[in-house]
Amino acid sequence: MTRLNVVLLLAVLASALYLVRTQYESRRLFVELEKATTKTRLLEAENERLQVEKRAQATPLRVEKLAKDQLQMRTVTPAITQYVSQKDSAVTGVTK
Repeated sequence: MTRLNVVLLLAVLASALYLVRTQYESRRLFVELEKATTKTRLLEAENERLQVEKRAQATPLRVEKLAKDQLQMRTVTPAITQYVSQKDSAVTGVTK
């Protein structure tokens, strides 16, 4: 009878230790999941902010202003438009 009691006591101790280890691992993984979730939210917010900034940077008015200021481009008018006609295929690189 005492041998059975010792075996049962060892089994209870082993299962208790396994339970504690499992709970600890579960809590550790939960904390890691929460950190990852928080980081995901931060990255999504940053991505949204960058998308808004990208849309603001690509407005036609801003592009036109940069073209005029930095590239010294000007608005197209018929007076400065040059039309190119295809007379010689060797000049344009087209073969017949």
